[in-house]
Amino acid sequence: MPSGILGTALTGLMAFQRAMQTNSNNVANVNTPGYNRQNTNLTDAASTFTDGHYLGNGVDVTNVTRSYDQFISNNVRTSASTLGEANQYQTMTAQVDNLVSGSNTSLSTAISSFFKAVNGVSTDPTSIPARQTLLSQAGTMSAQFNSVSSQLENLREQNNGYMQTNVNDINNYAQNIADLNVKIATATQVGGTQIPNDLLDQRDQLLAKLSANVNVSTFTHADGAIDVFVGQGQALISGDSVSKLSLANSTTDSNQKDVMMNGISVTSQFTSGSLAGSLKFRDQVLDPAQKQLGLVAVGLGTSVNNVQSQGQDLNGATGTNMFSFSPNEIPVYASNGNQGGGIGASFDNSTLNQLQASDYRLDYNAGSYSLTRLNDNTKIMLPSGGLPATVDGITLTETSAPTGAASFIIRPTYQAATNISVNITDPKEIAASTSAADGDNTNALAMANLSTQSLLTGNNTINQAYQNMIGQVGTAASAANVSLSAQTALNTQAVSAQANFSGVNLDEEAANLIQLQNAYQASSQVVSIARTLFTSLLTAVNA
Repeated sequence: MPSGILGTALTGLMAFQRAMQTNSNNVANVNTPGYNRQNTNLTDAASTFTDGHYLGNGVDVTNVTRSYDQFISNNVRTSASTLGEANQYQTMTAQVDNLVSGSNTSLSTAISSFFKAVNGVSTDPTSIPARQTLLSQAGTMSAQFNSVSSQLENLREQNNGYMQTNVNDINNYAQNIADLNVKIATATQVGGTQIPNDLLDQRDQLLAKLSANVNVSTFTHADGAIDVFVGQGQALISGDSVSKLSLANSTTDSNQKDVMMNGISVTSQFTSGSLAGSLKFRDQVLDPAQKQLGLVAVGLGTSVNNVQSQGQDLNGATGTNMFSFSPNEIPVYASNGNQGGGIGASFDNSTLNQLQASDYRLDYNAGSYSLTRLNDNTKIMLPSGGLPATVDGITLTETSAPTGAASFIIRPTYQAATNISVNITDPKEIAASTSAADGDNTNALAMANLSTQSLLTGNNTINQAYQNMIGQVGTAASAANVSLSAQTALNTQAVSAQANFSGVNLDEEAANLIQLQNAYQASSQVVSIARTLFTSLLTAVNA
């Protein structure tokens, strides 16, 4: 250990040189993303007991640490995660709002034009031009249903693309963090108490980017490596081991994606991050809008068909369906692993006003069925637990009995707006009358009155049901805008707090450099004095 004037001066020179190197590194990284300001930690060297006194031996550099606060960093990651969710949700919800409320895509005009054409037939029930106009308007209206539903599907594909990008980014960030875990653990083992600041900064930067995609929590090991958990506690990273996320098609819809981890669906586990924003948009905005749109299509199409069946056309025949829902009136999907069984479903005209914009799950076990309405998870009682049964405007029948446990998903309205089409091409097949009497317009009037009747759940007319959908989407879009503004402000505050605590301040670094320069020069002066004293001593001894 150095001792004496020269020794203590040399420790000062070395310590201040290293401190200035640290300050220089801070200045060089002033604009480096994720860089935390570093500090050279100095402590006085152990004293030596000499001639009855403890004499100091200068200064030691104990460590170079970074300005880091775990709680501030956690706050930045949390705010980045909630901002990522709010931004993704708002971006996609705004597109649905623009679609359903836009003047060029709104169905209100098409529905009004259809009923106007029905009134035209009721005014002159034998007029072929009036009937042809009605068929033309029916085709225009069904095409508009198809178009809006198709555009909603396009948004679904876009949302799926965002989800895939999120999953890819999460996997990439996770692998890079795991690689850094290995480097940090190795560096910590080699350096002992010395901290690999640059590697820790790089890992924190990746954690912040990961957090924008999915909510994370971490656990730090003694060797500096961390475990990372996503969602509600799913282990994404454990040391150098990574669990990959992937997307898989839903059993009921190839366009509906589930998030998988190690072969298990974790779709419902994410609470924030842009991936959660995509899932929230799909579950709370896109799916309900598509089902509500289908409800309007079903309510209009089946009601008109019901009136058609009660009248006769110009050929004297009983009216046939004006609209069809092909290829399936109500799709039923068997779950993977079912032990046989088949279920049929159709709309029940007498209870159409009970129809819900919801999917259903029908479970079979131990010889009985149970039905769950999925939009609110309500259990619906079936008569004696068996089929056939009519609930919520749909009739369920058993086409073949399961041989064991089975589950089926029934989707009455989800694809209805996509599948609706005009079923007749001959204007004479419009059933405007209830008798062969000339000018009988009874059935055409009944069809025209459908526009003002409370046909759907909640005692809503066709137009009211559509306006409810517009209102629900508009409310969601407005709430999304408010949430995005709030989360942006919170994230800005968190990032600012981190910058104030650990960011590089050039004025502060300049002042520190001047102070260190003066200290270095003072130590140099002490070295010079020590050399002069030593020279004088040698001269005196040699004299």
